[in-house]
Amino acid sequence: QVRLVESGGGLVQPGGSLRLSCVVSGYTFTSLTMAWFRQAPGKERESVATILAGRGVATSYADSVNGRFTISRDNAKSTVYLQMNNLKPEDTAVYYCKAVSPYRRQDYWGQGTQVTVSA
Repeated sequence: QVRLVESGGGLVQPGGSLRLSCVVSGYTFTSLTMAWFRQAPGKERESVATILAGRGVATSYADSVNGRFTISRDNAKSTVYLQMNNLKPEDTAVYYCKAVSPYRRQDYWGQGTQVTVSA
């Protein structure tokens, strides 16, 4: 059974920082391309960051978070991270971890973690 468990969400003030974690079990972690998505109320779920399988040397970001967020992975811990700096109220959303198996054969999702940016 493949499981993705996010953690690290919470309430922060504008300009603050959070680091989200996603621990993966039930699959060879290094084979998985990982991504972070978010969904705000009334909006479509959107991709915010992606890191490729393997050593994760290739990453990509949504324009809205580029320069503020950093995705990384620790293959020894089967964990992907999202470091979020200079948070803005518009970053408020439920953040989901996603794993994509080789050749896009299967997708796996975590349960989500709430991030709220408010004064």
